[in-house]
Amino acid sequence: MKWYKTIDVYITKKYLGTFFYAIALILSIAIVFDISENLDEFISKDIPTRAIVVDYYMNFIPYFGNLFSPLFTFIAVIYFTSKMAYNTEIIAILSSGVSYRRLMRPYMFSAAVITMLSFVLGNYVIPPANKTMINFKDKYIKSRSIGTERNVHRQIEPGTYVYLQSFTQNNVGHRFTLERFEGAKLKEKLTAPNIRWKEETGTWIINSYFKRTIHDGYDELESGYQIDTMLNMTPKDFKVLKDEMETYKTPELLKEIDLMKMRGVNFVEWEIEKHKRIANPFSTFILTIIGVSLASRKVKGGLGFHLGLGLLLAFSYILFLQISTVFAISGSTPPVVAVWIPNFLYAVVAVFLYRWAAR
Repeated sequence: MKWYKTIDVYITKKYLGTFFYAIALILSIAIVFDISENLDEFISKDIPTRAIVVDYYMNFIPYFGNLFSPLFTFIAVIYFTSKMAYNTEIIAILSSGVSYRRLMRPYMFSAAVITMLSFVLGNYVIPPANKTMINFKDKYIKSRSIGTERNVHRQIEPGTYVYLQSFTQNNVGHRFTLERFEGAKLKEKLTAPNIRWKEETGTWIINSYFKRTIHDGYDELESGYQIDTMLNMTPKDFKVLKDEMETYKTPELLKEIDLMKMRGVNFVEWEIEKHKRIANPFSTFILTIIGVSLASRKVKGGLGFHLGLGLLLAFSYILFLQISTVFAISGSTPPVVAVWIPNFLYAVVAVFLYRWAAR
C-alpha cells in the first residue's frame, strides 16, 4: 500500500508550484528594480558583465529568495487553498472521509521541503554568497564604512586582558594596557600611550612602555622606548563591519561567537543571526497551518478576503520579529527569546485557527 495518495501529490504540486512561481515572480521584479537603480553605476564604472551576473546577481537571487520565503509560503498556501475551497474541492475531500488532520499531511510535507531548503540556504549557501556580493559592492560600487570600537576591554587569551581607549583606521591603538592574571592575582601590568600594528611581521609595536611584574614579596619595574611583540589580536578584532555576521557559515559563526565570549566582546547581533537561521525556516510550518486554516473555509469576501487577512498576519509577524530584535540589540531581551517569541505566539494562533477550521 502506498504511503501517499493522489490527493497528496495534487496538493504538494499545488503548494510547491505556487510557492516557487511566486518567488520567481518577486525575484524577477526585484532584479529589474535593482538593475534600474544600479544601472548608472554599472555603466559609468565599466563593470564587467560577467562580474555583474556571476558575482552579484547569482548571489542576489538566493539571498532575497530566502528572505521572502516565509511571506510567500503564506501567500502561496492561502492562494491555492482558497481557490480549492471556492471550487468546493476541500469540501469534496473532507466529504470522502478524509479527516482534516489527514488533509494537512501534504501541506506539512511541502512545508518540510521548503524548511529544509531554507535551512541549507541560510546556514551554508547564502553566507559565502553574501561575502561575494559584498566584495563586489566594495570593489565596484561603494565600500562599506568601517567603524572602530572605543574603550575596548577584552580578554585575548585566558588570564590576559587588554584595554584600548581607541583604535584608529591606520592601525594605531591609544592608551594601551595589558594585564596578566593567575587566578584572581595580578601578575603583570604593562601600559603604553600607543601601540601600532606591523603588518609585515604580524606583530605589535608598543611605544614608551612601562611594565610592572609582581612577584611574591616585591615588584619588578621596567620601562623602555619600544617593544616588538606578538599578541593574540589583530586590527580586524577592533574594526566593525556592518552585517559581517551574515558572511559566516553557521559552523564558523558558532566559533566566532565562542571567541567573542572568551574575549568579552559584544556578540548580541551574532547571537540573533544564529537563532534567526533556525527560527525563520521553522516559521514555515506555523505560517502553513495558519494559511490552510484561514483559506480552507468559504467566507464572505472570497479569495480577496483570504489574501488580505493573510497579508495582514504575515506582515504583523515580520513587524513583530523586527521589534523583538530591537529589544535584543538594546540588551533588554535575551536573543533567543527575542527571535523565537514571534514563532511561539503565532504558533498559539496557528493552534487556535486549526481547531476552529477542523470543527
